[in-house]
Amino acid sequence: MTDAEVNEYRQQREITVEGRDIPKPVKSFHDAGFPEYVMEEITKAGFTEPTPIQSQGWPMALKGRDLIGIAETGSGKTLAYLLPIYPGDGPIVLVLAPTRELAVQIQQEATKFGASSRIKSTCIYGGVPKGPQVRDLRKGVEIVIATPGRLIDMLESNHTNLQRVTYLVLDEADRMLDMGFDPQLRKIASQIRPDRQTLYWSATWPKEVEQLARKFLYNPYKVRYFILVKLPEDIMDGSRILIFMGTKKGCDQITRQLRMDGWPALSIHGDKSHAERDWVLSEFKSGKSPGLDVKDVKYVINYDFRGSLEDYVHRIGRIGRAGAKGTAYPYFTAANARFAKDLIAILEEAGQKVSPELAAMGSGAPPPPFRLVNWTQV
Repeated sequence: MTDAEVNEYRQQREITVEGRDIPKPVKSFHDAGFPEYVMEEITKAGFTEPTPIQSQGWPMALKGRDLIGIAETGSGKTLAYLLPIYPGDGPIVLVLAPTRELAVQIQQEATKFGASSRIKSTCIYGGVPKGPQVRDLRKGVEIVIATPGRLIDMLESNHTNLQRVTYLVLDEADRMLDMGFDPQLRKIASQIRPDRQTLYWSATWPKEVEQLARKFLYNPYKVRYFILVKLPEDIMDGSRILIFMGTKKGCDQITRQLRMDGWPALSIHGDKSHAERDWVLSEFKSGKSPGLDVKDVKYVINYDFRGSLEDYVHRIGRIGRAGAKGTAYPYFTAANARFAKDLIAILEEAGQKVSPELAAMGSGAPPPPFRLVNWTQV
């Protein structure tokens, strides 16, 4: 691609990049140069082309430089950092994730796309007996996917070490910091060789996440894919919009992003003072009433579907008050697939249309690798 074609390609897919000597994105899986056994697994999975974050993230990772990736859940980021592992003999890899559920999902992807190779992986997380995990580590694996707490436990018990790790991934770094894992992350990183390659993935980019990145990364690329701002453009008609986030830091970051893009956004969460919360509410509505019983709220966006259907029902109850109508937009992705059946039941009970993607997920079909499963609730 020419420079003009590269710029057009990135603009059309809403990809932004920072850094020196940035490689061109790849348009197809073949352009990425993956070995044949990986290409066979990609074909089996039914993928036709890279997602935006993959098309730019792969060539960056394959250059061996550190990388900051900012992309939402469901954007294809897991394969954006897993597939660069496989082209050569394979580096020794550590992937850190905030929760057991995410760690297991990452290992499933690693196992699937490395099925035809001799690269072995294991998943290390708390809440279960250590025995099987210790046996995997003693047998020898090339890839370890772990939650910070259990990994430190394994290190302190001398069941493994990180001396040969050359490829470090932090997935959902913002969420790990929000959960208080900062000390554990620093302790783990201190035991890994300084000439490692580090890929740092986050859905948001608050100051705390940026500060930690400066500690862990050297001269990184930076690629961003952010789609939330497109939805307000489609629905903004003067009505009020509520956006629910899963973390306080994410709430502040999304607010900053929306304001940078020209939307009159304000945030409210538990870390704000009572006076701040009162002021935000007074700006958002006329008069004060218990909770978020705000009149004229026409749209609710559930940016983070954290797996509580009760929370989802409660959130969308903020619209359609007193007989009025409203629309809810949940961002429901592959990570939420296990809740598809229950959510379908809620929608059908309310007489709502179930999207084909959600129906397929509810029947056990593989979830879409990238596209968000959106529908409306009136």
